[in-house]
Amino acid sequence: MEKILDIIELIAYEKGLQVSTVSQVVKDSIIKMAKKEIDENINYTVEEDHKERTFRLIHTISVCEEDDPRIQDDPTNFIPISKAKTTDSELKAGDEIKYELSLEDMSRNAVNSLFKDLEFHIQRMIENQLFEKFKSNIGKIITGVVVRVDESQNTYIEIDGIRAVLPIKNRIKGEKFVVGDTVSSILKHVGINKDSIHIELSRTTPKMLEELLALEVPEIKDGEVIIAKSARIPGDRAKIALYSHSPKIDPIGASVGVKGVRINAVSKELNGENIDCIEYSEVPEIFISKALAPANIISIKLQPQTEENIPPKAIINIMSDQKSKAIGKNGINIRLASMLTGYDIELVEINAEKDSQDTQDKTLSKVGIDALESLFKQ
Repeated sequence: MEKILDIIELIAYEKGLQVSTVSQVVKDSIIKMAKKEIDENINYTVEEDHKERTFRLIHTISVCEEDDPRIQDDPTNFIPISKAKTTDSELKAGDEIKYELSLEDMSRNAVNSLFKDLEFHIQRMIENQLFEKFKSNIGKIITGVVVRVDESQNTYIEIDGIRAVLPIKNRIKGEKFVVGDTVSSILKHVGINKDSIHIELSRTTPKMLEELLALEVPEIKDGEVIIAKSARIPGDRAKIALYSHSPKIDPIGASVGVKGVRINAVSKELNGENIDCIEYSEVPEIFISKALAPANIISIKLQPQTEENIPPKAIINIMSDQKSKAIGKNGINIRLASMLTGYDIELVEINAEKDSQDTQDKTLSKVGIDALESLFKQ
């Protein structure tokens, strides 16, 4: 047991653990071994001897009154005051007598059992510490190195000595990784079982876009520009709604950056995903209108939500020449607008030529009436 405190400090330093935590594990293991090797009924404690840099195994016996029932129930750990006084005449009820027990004579099997127990518990401590660390980072970007890509194209990434998985379903369309690549992802899920820690990563969640923007845009990181909502079709296009409480800050300009340098950096990390930044509004009609950009709309009529799992509907009147812009290639624009606003969007097309003809007919009719009126006034 010589210099055991030095060994504990070394273990704590190498494993990145608290000295007090490692020390407690060692104490618990010594007590467990002593119960097995010496007597399981003894009340053991382990005390630190800082001068000798070691631990001392102590058997603590409580001094009791003569008629205390605990003496009969547990004579190993309780002693009547009359018997205690034969050791020290100044002892009184409630005092404790401490005897140091030697561990030098314990068997080789006991030593081996002690070290196996220490190894197991220290490893569990490391895993629990890592689990808590990863758990606190759920929803944040973490970076690691690709160590394996399986036949199904699931990517395994090593982070702090733990192997995490980036499933193909959580990978951006068109991305391919090889062993040795450095990959950044959102920590989506972390779990722990008796064997190991399980970590699932994602590069397709809208949170990935938000976290990357926060890294690139100081105003977002500092809270001067706030991300209200975001929506993605990974690898194709994304929309993100921003606002600022400060009239001096343009949330869109700050996020895009000079010549688009900030938003382009985020797009590059997302495998070339196009990102539209729009200004958030608490007025649903205005927000929906902005979300459908670059299309120009005529009017919006909102219908209330009728069922819990069915989103409210927005009926949009739009000119025929703006409909394709609102829908977007493969329906991406209207899908993103719906995801961003939370409304089921229905487009009602207004024919520009018919509208123009109706206006012309009304004008000609008015001209005819005016001419007839002037005729009667003559």
